[in-house]
Amino acid sequence: MPFSGLTTFGTSFLSKFECSQMPHPLLEHITFVDTPGVLSGEKQRTQRSYEFTGVTSWFAAKCDLILLLFDPHKLDISDEFKRVIGSLRGHDDKIRVVLNKADQIDTQQLMRVYGALMWSLGKVLNTPEVSRVYIGSFNDKPVKESAVGPIGKELFEKEQDDLLSDLKDIPKKACDRRINEFVKRARAAKIHAYIIGHLKNQMPTMMGKAKAQQKLIDNLEGEFAKVQREHHLPAGDFPYVEHFREALGGYSIDRFEKVKPKMIQAVDDMLGYDIPELLKNFRNPYE
Repeated sequence: MPFSGLTTFGTSFLSKFECSQMPHPLLEHITFVDTPGVLSGEKQRTQRSYEFTGVTSWFAAKCDLILLLFDPHKLDISDEFKRVIGSLRGHDDKIRVVLNKADQIDTQQLMRVYGALMWSLGKVLNTPEVSRVYIGSFNDKPVKESAVGPIGKELFEKEQDDLLSDLKDIPKKACDRRINEFVKRARAAKIHAYIIGHLKNQMPTMMGKAKAQQKLIDNLEGEFAKVQREHHLPAGDFPYVEHFREALGGYSIDRFEKVKPKMIQAVDDMLGYDIPELLKNFRNPYE
């Protein structure tokens, strides 16, 4: 199974991680991952024995669809939930929001709850696009028509059909997503090489290396801007400054390799010619 990478989170996580296999045709192509409940209120002060947001980020990078579940009676987004959503940065296109148990409130309350949810999400999901929200009661029980009325019942059924269609499309879209992820990683590697090469060039040859390295780390935003201008790179492809700064502190910049133009050219050729050629020769097996 493709979970060997999770060993980096330690035995405290692995002892809580469980897998179940069921003989069902749908599960031959889809794996569902259910996270433990996000802590709120006083419970947030209790530290988990493993890096919860790190595990979430690991799964987010490898999955095809992320469902954020909300309850109409518990719309508050706790600090831990904010950190979880923050760890999903860069995967905004995968996120879908589900407002579950919506038949437990009447239509008037539902409109207020929906508005409050969108307002809360707007503060946490830092994207200009509006997230897709599925409203309904996603269980095997009939919808309470007495609470929502006939219009609400019809709406819930349509929303449920849309969510199921999204889930059924996962295998078909997975092939495209793998290509996109591969291209994204190749572009990230290219930008990483440019950044490392630039930082290496800024280091002195003899004295004051430690001081020069600290100065570069402190002014990492400015160094990123220089690399972007020099090589005409899109700002959206650059890594997050804080993460990069944190990782950079454990290395000696002076020992980094210089940029090799031939290797950069090989990546450009792959993105410009090899990938399109591959896509011409192979078709999506799920279409």
